[in-house]
Amino acid sequence: MKVALNAWFADQPATGSGQYTVRLLQALRTLAPESEFVPVAPRKASPARRVLGENLHKVWFEQAGFPRAVRRIGADVAHVPYWGGPLRCAAPVVVTIHDLIPLLLPAYRGDWRVRAYMRLVAASARRATVVLTDSEASRRDILAHLRVSPERVRTVYLAADEAYRPQPPAAVEAVRQRLGLPPRYVLYLGGFDARKNLQGVFAAFARVAARVPDARLVVAGRLPARDTPFAPDPRRLAREAGVEDRTVFAGWVDEADKPALYAGADVFLFPSRYEGFGLPPLEAMACGTPVIASDAASLPEIVGDAGLLYQPDDWAGMGEGLLAILTDAAMRAALAEKALAQARKFSWARTAEETLRAYESALGR
Repeated sequence: MKVALNAWFADQPATGSGQYTVRLLQALRTLAPESEFVPVAPRKASPARRVLGENLHKVWFEQAGFPRAVRRIGADVAHVPYWGGPLRCAAPVVVTIHDLIPLLLPAYRGDWRVRAYMRLVAASARRATVVLTDSEASRRDILAHLRVSPERVRTVYLAADEAYRPQPPAAVEAVRQRLGLPPRYVLYLGGFDARKNLQGVFAAFARVAARVPDARLVVAGRLPARDTPFAPDPRRLAREAGVEDRTVFAGWVDEADKPALYAGADVFLFPSRYEGFGLPPLEAMACGTPVIASDAASLPEIVGDAGLLYQPDDWAGMGEGLLAILTDAAMRAALAEKALAQARKFSWARTAEETLRAYESALGR
């Protein structure tokens, strides 16, 4: 079997779609060496890119350039590993829709150009032979809002990279020194846009700050350039919650340092209001770090009973959960063991195996 994969995001490892494309391709090649998996990407200096600009060139590639390459290489199946499939293609199309954020959350709908693009890709999803998605929560959203027949939509869970695992103390200490981290900390990592509920992070931590004086809150990631309703400045939120002096803003963290960053935390706090999958909690659990998360969207599927789940606005409950984990070493150890067991349920080998079955199903259709 020859599979063409749209590799638009393959050279963008900081994006979720880029990580998914690269890791899936690696896992598929390991799983099925007798098959051929061909990444298809546009030329960097193509005339179409110069004439059309980045956004229009992306649409042109999805609707014309990629289908043309599928025909040229004689692919049996075409896979678009993000929501941007072609309306017409010579081979059966498999498209991965990670989430429906631009449809479901008004703040993410953008201007008329974004809305027009969403109508285009929604129409392409309805024509796809098979639709993959990252969670049962996203599958329910797809069935409800895109009107794709249920037998064509499959949940295929993602996984954390193998680098995310318990870390030796020396590695944790080296990253702690390099990033200027405190000895004990609650960690948040996962973006600063509105749905991430950073207000909840600071409000929950504020409820335990006085009762656990040696704990700090570490907020990792590149801070927003401006303080806006879409991406509120977490420094302002920390100040308003009264925990500015107890918060360490670690800034951008290299991928190589993230496992030790997770492993060094007493607890990972992730009260997001919507996630198509929720990779940061899974990465934390794979490193043996207890997790407190919201019970919204896909997060209960990912965290399971290995962490503490609260409604996104139950900041008091999250605060009590933080207090329990920070002050009860036995509870912290028990949750760490549960976290490792839960994380082992997810692997890129399993993702590749279920994706390969989806390709075979597309061929059969």
